This record gives sequence, C-alpha cells and structure tokens, in this order.
Amino acid sequence: MAHAARESRSLSHGHSLGKRRTAREMAVRMLYQCDLGDSPLPQVFAEFDLAEFTVDGKAVKTSPDDPAVESRLRRVREAFEHAQELVRGTVDHREQIDGLIRQQADNWRLERMPAVDRNILRLAVFEMLYETEVPKLVVVDEAIELAKKYGSEHSGRFVNGLLDGLIKKHKFPGTLK
Repeated sequence: MAHAARESRSLSHGHSLGKRRTAREMAVRMLYQCDLGDSPLPQVFAEFDLAEFTVDGKAVKTSPDDPAVESRLRRVREAFEHAQELVRGTVDHREQIDGLIRQQADNWRLERMPAVDRNILRLAVFEMLYETEVPKLVVVDEAIELAKKYGSEHSGRFVNGLLDGLIKKHKFPGTLK
C-alpha cells in the first residue's frame, strides 16, 4: 500500500524536458491510471492535467501572451498528442506486449510487478515494436530514466535488465542482428 502511494506521488515531474520525453512521461502517467483505475482512454485523456507540464501555472495565467510561454504551451500540446498515440498503441497491443514481458520476466509475474515499472516496460516494448524511427537503445535509456524517476530504488536496474534481455532475445523491427 505504501509503495502504491509512493508511486502515485512520484508521478510528478520537472518542466525542462524535451517533447518526446515529456510525451513519454505523460504516457506513463496515463497508462498507470488506465492500469490501476481501469479507466477508459477517452476519460483518461479528457481528465489529464496538462497544467503540470506548462512553464508554471502562475506564468501562464499572468502572461499568456508571452511568446516563450506560448511556445512552451504549444510544445506541451504536441507532446500530449504524441502521448495519446503512445498510450493508444500500447493499449491496442497490450496482449502482445505483455506476452513479451512475461517471456523475459523469469520469476516475475507481470501482475505482481510494481504498476509504475510494469507500465514503463509496456511503453518501452511498444516503442521498440512500433516506433521504429527511435533507436532501441534510446528507448531503453529513456525507460531506465523514467524508472529511476518514478519507481523504487531498484526500478532502473529491473527495467534495464528486462529490456536488455528482450533486445538480445527478440528481433525488433529496425534492430540489427
């Protein structure tokens, strides 16, 4: 129970991230909500709070015409659109993704994994399967960073080990073998 509360609290973030990383962070938060809350995607998307990803709520309210603020808001909206694509794809291919994770996760039942780790893995596997323009090692590095930021002290190593094993055993599109 304490771990779930820590997971929920830890799903906040900084503001100086690139668009893809921001999209990944948004996607992990939405996948987490879908997974634990069993919420339908339209509801998750409609209720998602973009304010946390803006420059800061105060700057947006006091200077909405500032070009820097407008530029950041545009990037956040673009990241949100990409995050929705990532989430839809991950959910649509969840059976295949979970099957690959289960094959690699010796001695770990998917349902027993911490929800944050499980959803970071799902997102990473989706990207490795279907986002072929992103190098697999970049996907792994990003997943590790998300796991370190949002998971437990062991999440980074766990995610790294599982994804590294998957890359070695599975032929992903765009992977040289």
